Amino acid sequence: METEIARRPLRSRQTAWANAVARLLVQWRVPPNAISVASVAHTLTAALALYFSFAAAGGQRALLLVIAILGIQGRLLCNLFDGMVAVEGGRKTKSGEIFNDLPDRIADALLFIGAGYAARPHAFALELGYLAAALAIFTAYVRMLGGAAGLKQSFIGPMAKQHRMAVLTAACLLSIFETHFLPAGTVLWAAILVVNAGCLITIWRRAARMARELEAR
Repeated sequence: METEIARRPLRSRQTAWANAVARLLVQWRVPPNAISVASVAHTLTAALALYFSFAAAGGQRALLLVIAILGIQGRLLCNLFDGMVAVEGGRKTKSGEIFNDLPDRIADALLFIGAGYAARPHAFALELGYLAAALAIFTAYVRMLGGAAGLKQSFIGPMAKQHRMAVLTAACLLSIFETHFLPAGTVLWAAILVVNAGCLITIWRRAARMARELEAR
């Protein structure tokens, strides 16, 4: 679950379809940093869809939740292809580390704040959404702190980025059908609770591992 460089290990990076798309992006001379920035655009779309889903109903609400799912997955695809174009495609730039990480922190904040607004009929939904945004950013801070201390950056969970996005995607999907059984926003509210708890565990695990490795030197 660790890598010698600040690069998350992904099985999808080894798939034929991902490599085919990455080769096309390299042939089209798409800059990897532009792909990284595009992830924020996908995320902003998803966050706005979540925000407006609160006041929507029926088919309109379902459409907004589908848009949110597509935005989340678009963000993940950008996260996949920026690294593949940069590393496997040989288009790595000196400022690549900034573009690789900073847009992700913006994306995490936008998504969980948007989710908080989508769940705002429920107790402390906004506060929990903002807390999830802060904790998601803090998980990355602890990972990068290990790198700054000269250690391999740890991508362990249980609530690393791909896990957070999986929880949020599943919540959006279930939310399309929830009004038949539950008040609107219930599933997203529960998902934010799960993300908060998982982030706290992830922060503790990463910090504990970092401390052990530093003490063992």
